[in-house]
Amino acid sequence: MKPTVEELIEKSKNWKEELTKLRSIILDCGLTEEVKWYQPCYSFNGSNLIILGSFKDFCTLSFFKGVLLKDEHKILEFAGQNTQSAKIVKFTNLHQINELKSILKDYIKEMIALEKSGAKVTFKTIEEQKLPEELEEIFSQDIDFEKAFKSLTPGRQRAYLLHFSSAKQSATRISRIEKLKPKIFKGKGLND
Repeated sequence: MKPTVEELIEKSKNWKEELTKLRSIILDCGLTEEVKWYQPCYSFNGSNLIILGSFKDFCTLSFFKGVLLKDEHKILEFAGQNTQSAKIVKFTNLHQINELKSILKDYIKEMIALEKSGAKVTFKTIEEQKLPEELEEIFSQDIDFEKAFKSLTPGRQRAYLLHFSSAKQSATRISRIEKLKPKIFKGKGLND
């Protein structure tokens, strides 16, 4: 059985008060609450807008389409170096949340307005992303492999590119590509 939001917050070792406060701010803005990916998630008209996260050193309020926000107060940051859409606000204490309460509500209301307007995030296409040299070399030697890779969904291609590119050494990149070729030929994603 899926845990409730209250149970998830209660299980949070370090951030019970902070997550409870963030939850009340979000709910004050009229979003629908449910558990998704074992995290408190908030939506508007069926579209996910916000998710709360609990980590060892901080908790987060994450906007799925955060890049669309104006961020006049410069409180948002990308969750990771390859993130294209989501932006987060990190918190390490309740005082920070209380100080930003009205700003957070403004950002949430702006996100709702953006959702109502139909605003979309423009993602980089696979063609705009730099392919590892080793992958380009293998493509030049194996046209069928290139076709199999390019027939994958953009999300699957992106996951493979991140995995291949994260290796520091060329030999490791080549090894990863060769190891995953059978999966790619089967049309499977990295985590399938």
